[in-house]
Amino acid sequence: MAELIAKIILGGSLAGIGAILIKKIPFLKETPEIQIKTIEERRLILRLIIRLKSLIPSSSNLFSQKIFSKIKILTLRIEKRAEEKLQKLREEAKRITERKNDNYWEELKKSKEQKK
Repeated sequence: MAELIAKIILGGSLAGIGAILIKKIPFLKETPEIQIKTIEERRLILRLIIRLKSLIPSSSNLFSQKIFSKIKILTLRIEKRAEEKLQKLREEAKRITERKNDNYWEELKKSKEQKK
């Protein structure tokens, strides 16, 4: 009796699957091109994701070390440029003060000559 019920259920299931396949055959004939394109796009996206993951270190400790080292390098470069600019400004200020001092002595000599 149980075998008969199992055979009836199996036959009904196969008939249902067959009916669904008969209805979907035209759709199945059209879809492989679309599915192949989407699968290829997914593969391309997965390849890109895998490459990006390989660029990023796996441990967060190593990742943070790299970030902090890049920040340190950037700040050192900025500090060096600022130091160069500051040095130029100091040299220019020194030249200006030297010029003022030279004019002072010349003016002092002129004032002495005028008094005599």
